[in-house]
Amino acid sequence: MTPDNIPPPAMVLGCGRSGTSIFGEFFDHLAIYTYRSEPPFADVMNADFSSPLAFKVPRESAGFAPDTGLSFPLARLRAAVPRMRFFWIVRHPLDAVCSLKVGIGKNWGHHPRPPGWEDWLARPLVEQCAHHWQYLNAQGFAQVSDIASLVRFEDMISDPGDFAQRVCGVLGLSYPDHQPELASWEDRVQNSNNARFVEAETSRAYSRPDHSVRIQRWRENLTAQELAQVIPIVSNTAGSFGYRLPDG
Repeated sequence: MTPDNIPPPAMVLGCGRSGTSIFGEFFDHLAIYTYRSEPPFADVMNADFSSPLAFKVPRESAGFAPDTGLSFPLARLRAAVPRMRFFWIVRHPLDAVCSLKVGIGKNWGHHPRPPGWEDWLARPLVEQCAHHWQYLNAQGFAQVSDIASLVRFEDMISDPGDFAQRVCGVLGLSYPDHQPELASWEDRVQNSNNARFVEAETSRAYSRPDHSVRIQRWRENLTAQELAQVIPIVSNTAGSFGYRLPDG
């Protein structure tokens, strides 16, 4: 049994390239937490929860049939770890599409893959990325929408201190007590490349120097033709999260 007086275990979920990695590393800056990025789900189930643990998007494991839009069976995890706190981070679809291109272009390297993903391989890369974003944020989020704290990439980037304070509130942590150790995380979360910005460790292979900002990078990276290809795929789900899209 896990004592009720320790901070709850936490799991960061969301579509790839939406801030899951840098948000996950928030927990790596909290000395009280032990953090693991994308462990096999079997490792999550076998973990020792007598001290606070945090995970980012576990990978599929044999014997654990995943729910639609997720990489794991949610009910089994909740039954085993009822105190788990879930976070779902979402990013504007047009910016996410730009950032997904590297991984999706490598045999659909982001997970979980949508069913029938192979059928999309003949379509333009931006459409593949749009489909991935739409699937995760529609089907995946629907699985956890009633239990997860929804957070936004844009809020994290624009005001990491306020973001950190709100996350601490969900975890039952005193933000003033932990702010000194979170300061270095807050300082590295930047909208543009500069001396203070530090890329999340697991994101570095996917990063490209083809944009000057992270919020609204699509204005630098997507052509009018690509916008016309992407918008019909993501528009309904984008609207459900309150994201506005250009006409197209």
